[in-house]
Amino acid sequence: MPTYEAPLRDVRFLLEKVFHYETVIGTLDGYEEVGLDVVLAVLDSAATFVQGTVLPINLPGDNIGCLFEEGAVTTPPGYKRAYRLYREAGWSALAADPEYGGQGLPASLGLIVREFVASGSMSFGMYAGLSQGAYRALLAHGSEELKQTYLPRLAAGEWAGTMCMTEAEGGSDLSQLRTRAIPVADGSYQVSGTKIFISGGDHDLTENIVHLVLARLPDAPEGTRGLSLFVVPKYLPGTGAGNGVACGSVEHKMGIRASATAVLHFEEAQGWLLGKENGGMQAMFTMMNSSRIGVAVQSLGAAEISFQNALSYAKERCQGRTPDAAKSEPGPSHIIGHPDVRIALLKMKALVEGSRALYIESALALDIKARHPDQAERELAEGRLALLTPVLKSFISDCALEVTYLGIQVFGGHGYVHENGMEHLYRDARIVPLYEGTNAIQALDLVHRKIGLDDGRVLQAYLNGLETLVSEGRHHAALDTMAGALAAALALLRHASTRLRTLGAGGVQVEVGAAASDYLRLFGLVAMGGAWLRMARAAHDTLQAGSDATDFLQGKIKTADFYFQRVLPETEQLHRRITTGATSIMAIKTEEF
Repeated sequence: MPTYEAPLRDVRFLLEKVFHYETVIGTLDGYEEVGLDVVLAVLDSAATFVQGTVLPINLPGDNIGCLFEEGAVTTPPGYKRAYRLYREAGWSALAADPEYGGQGLPASLGLIVREFVASGSMSFGMYAGLSQGAYRALLAHGSEELKQTYLPRLAAGEWAGTMCMTEAEGGSDLSQLRTRAIPVADGSYQVSGTKIFISGGDHDLTENIVHLVLARLPDAPEGTRGLSLFVVPKYLPGTGAGNGVACGSVEHKMGIRASATAVLHFEEAQGWLLGKENGGMQAMFTMMNSSRIGVAVQSLGAAEISFQNALSYAKERCQGRTPDAAKSEPGPSHIIGHPDVRIALLKMKALVEGSRALYIESALALDIKARHPDQAERELAEGRLALLTPVLKSFISDCALEVTYLGIQVFGGHGYVHENGMEHLYRDARIVPLYEGTNAIQALDLVHRKIGLDDGRVLQAYLNGLETLVSEGRHHAALDTMAGALAAALALLRHASTRLRTLGAGGVQVEVGAAASDYLRLFGLVAMGGAWLRMARAAHDTLQAGSDATDFLQGKIKTADFYFQRVLPETEQLHRRITTGATSIMAIKTEEF
């Protein structure tokens, strides 16, 4: 079974030295008492909970999976106890509004805790993560009556939440949804239809499950403009009576087997409108956008534990002789000395720690967007989050797949053996590029919508920020080479961005679509380059100030050097593919495949 130690030192370095939490977040309205010492104490408790309670149920839960019997789902042994302890310790209420029973702590802190939980068990973390998304949608769009009915129970973890969008006929194409909502005299609605792929759609962890269901009103416009969002509980509040929601089956999946992925039938279930009529997409995207950042964090959790165990194994496993082994040295060498293994471990470290820096910076932007007194700063944070959300979701989840793949490779044949847990991590991580909108859909959203936000000014502000970072690095002798590498990659990103915006404005949509996924990866690599330049500078400056954490800080600087030399150059190939066009892709006829 894999072992895990929460990356507290790395998180502290990012919050204290790289992103300056105390001055950026600790001064916001309502967070004055939430200093770095408080944050680190909470994270230390989260680490203890995950390591002692969540991690031990992960591999057994994958073995057993969820049981569907007589229309009900039973989670694997240990999950009910772990969830009860999670709820009783207040983790579900961490970032919720005190008005509804929450602790009112920063959203950024909640996301870091979510990473730790995902390292312990992605499946377990999904139940709580979905409830947080439902909470945010209700908070943003619910009537006062809906808020008072549902938010305290969601915050307390007594009830869970889901997001019910997908139907068998439409898949990711929400314009094809057929679920119907018929108004009734008391102001509620009768919701009827079938939804598939509903994470946490049924389980035995909570007293009730609150489904947020996309459905179509009578005479609603066609397409997504005619969708509305409804709150449909499994059991009716107050009476506890069943509400016409039935679980038809659960999927037998490649990974996240302890998370129940259900088919749900709504048969004239009583629901209440959330937001405006035909405004379902706006309300749902409140949940989806936060969920997309959350699942990026979730995939990083799997990558982190994979890296930790691959590193530990490489330090202990002896096989072959490394190129620099002394002739007098007896026996085989530790495999961490082999160049190919070192490349794998360094790439794992670079992607894991770079991904963490990317998401924490965006997590802090969530707090700035919510609490900063300056409207201009709030708008800047909101625009940046909108731009980066598809990049975070897709790029970080793709990185997690690379990391968990390399983790298996470092273990060799033992990585393929279930009991060692490495292949399990890859199987779990594989879902993230698929759900919450596939990564290809995220890439299309990026090139067709996000890089054009505010007529491209949001993108330019972000790229200009990276330019400033490069300029500062150029004046730092120890960082000049790294800054130069980032400058070259940034120039490629600028050129690709201009090209795609020009093609899009000219109606050349095939070329834009053909370049979308490559462009998103190019964007992600450059963004991570910015994160690594910032980390390298913080590590260097901390060393110069006389820190005794020499190994940790030198490791940061040398990993940054590896990233700029061995990972970032991929941007050149991506740029070539982006500018090649779509001729070779579209020339072949369907019959010729």
